[in-house]
Amino acid sequence: MTLEQQTRQLVEQLDQLKAIYEANNPPESKLDKAFFEMVKKRTEPVYALLAEWEENALRAVKERKINMHPQQVSSTRENMELLLLNSYYVDVRRKQYMEFHHSIQFILDQLLNELKKV
Repeated sequence: MTLEQQTRQLVEQLDQLKAIYEANNPPESKLDKAFFEMVKKRTEPVYALLAEWEENALRAVKERKINMHPQQVSSTRENMELLLLNSYYVDVRRKQYMEFHHSIQFILDQLLNELKKV
């Protein structure tokens, strides 16, 4: 899968996570094992995609195919990982959640624009 395809998939995931957050269905107990297993099942593929995306994006930065700082790529992965859990467990206020969301969206859009130039 190309870096562009991975980035587009992450944009889709980001939209889905926002919808999950806004549905606001956290578990009654954070110790709910069934809920944890459901979250784990849904998020594992996204974690794998993020790891692969980060590797490919950092390679593209190193090869100067895209004009982006490596820290932006790594921070985006970390922020998306935080957003993954916060989307299901609703542990943060809406303002903070949306700041993470906008930050990730900005970098993903910037990366897609950079890839169009190549």
